[in-house]
Amino acid sequence: MSTQNNSTADGHSSDTHGPGGAAHGSVKEYVLGLLISIILTGIAFYVVMFEVVSPALTLVVILATAVAQVMVQLVFFLHMNTSSEQIWNTTSAAFIIIIVAILIVGSVWIMSHLNHNMMIGH
Repeated sequence: MSTQNNSTADGHSSDTHGPGGAAHGSVKEYVLGLLISIILTGIAFYVVMFEVVSPALTLVVILATAVAQVMVQLVFFLHMNTSSEQIWNTTSAAFIIIIVAILIVGSVWIMSHLNHNMMIGH
């Protein structure tokens, strides 16, 4: 049997990278991400179930926890960060966010104006 040395030329171990260069997290990172996700879900569930704040503030809490949940998923499970190896993933994610925002805001804007224009004669 032969043993493989997973060291790179600069002496750093490459055990955390797969064949495509993608980083793999440790069990500690996955558990931490899972716990944060559960806490964020629990906060949103608590606010809705027990009606502890006004409906408008409930919506703000749900949206804030949803955005935080997406960030947790990206960082802890998809391992997206600002390192040079991840620049294309981060750039494509930012592009997708911009496109989706344009699509949603544009759709709501168009539907709002259509509704306004349809109600003029009534």
